[in-house]
Amino acid sequence: MRDNSTKFSDFLVIFIIIAFFYGLVPIAGAFFSRYRWGRFRKRFNELRLHPLLNYSRYRQVKNETVFRFTGEIESITDAHTLWVKGEDLTIPVSLKKIRCWLLPISEGERVPEPPEQIRWNRVSTLSEGAKVYIGGVLKMQDDRLTFVSTKERPLMVIFYNCREADLTDGIIRAARTRNEYWNTITPVSLVIGALTLIYFASTFLNRPAFRLTVISSLIAIFIPLLPMIPPGLLLTALYRRFAWHARRLRAYWDISSLPMRYLQHDEETCVLCSGEKYGFIKLNSLPPEAADGKIPFLIPENTGTEKQTKCISLAYLMKLHPCRKSPKTRL
Repeated sequence: MRDNSTKFSDFLVIFIIIAFFYGLVPIAGAFFSRYRWGRFRKRFNELRLHPLLNYSRYRQVKNETVFRFTGEIESITDAHTLWVKGEDLTIPVSLKKIRCWLLPISEGERVPEPPEQIRWNRVSTLSEGAKVYIGGVLKMQDDRLTFVSTKERPLMVIFYNCREADLTDGIIRAARTRNEYWNTITPVSLVIGALTLIYFASTFLNRPAFRLTVISSLIAIFIPLLPMIPPGLLLTALYRRFAWHARRLRAYWDISSLPMRYLQHDEETCVLCSGEKYGFIKLNSLPPEAADGKIPFLIPENTGTEKQTKCISLAYLMKLHPCRKSPKTRL
């Protein structure tokens, strides 16, 4: 006969296996996935502060200067040099030992798929004329200015199929996991957890006194299937709905904070790399367009001043966070 303390220790081992492989490891993978996509968006936002490369800037460029560039694939030479053709310039991009991104955005898609990471040697499978975004260091290499990747400033190469005007919005909305629990670590963790429970149960198969332990271990293997059967199916649907809604709100938050990245702390205006004056104004109330819940993203330019100031509206933050009672709305 087994005493109660022995039974408790067996169930405790089963619980620890379940909690670790079915809970802690996937949750840790979710945090890692969120961190990885957050770092991707941060790098993209940092590149937005640098100027777009054109022919005039190309002629004046200094060695190891950070630029952005958009264009179409022209050709691939030397097995790892991508030639990208822009409006007035064709520039080489060194793809050696870097990872590129595919951004599949369909027109009208509300929650796009996350970008797919591909190795540089797969770029040759893309057709000529595919749109590409490059951000990184432009430096002299093989007697020509080339986009290269460095340890301090890794090169970002994104292939996309949307309009260039929708690229920033599309990347910020797409560069996040749809289901954070189901990440790249989760399937491996579930398989290892199931095999561990099977091994634990097999050690007691020939011992009748441990029959309850064997049955509990075998039942625990199928815990990941509970979300697929009632009532777990309903809870799964609710979880997916709330997760989708939270994903949209986080994307709105990131998009709404983009205009303020051009400004330093405690500054209301600045001069962009294009020479334009940029800033925000403060209003005591929301604009009239917000009366019906249609808070605009873009406010018309202030044409009453000598130098136009582009005002980007952050007013719909009040819609996302109605608990804020500040008398002034930042624009």
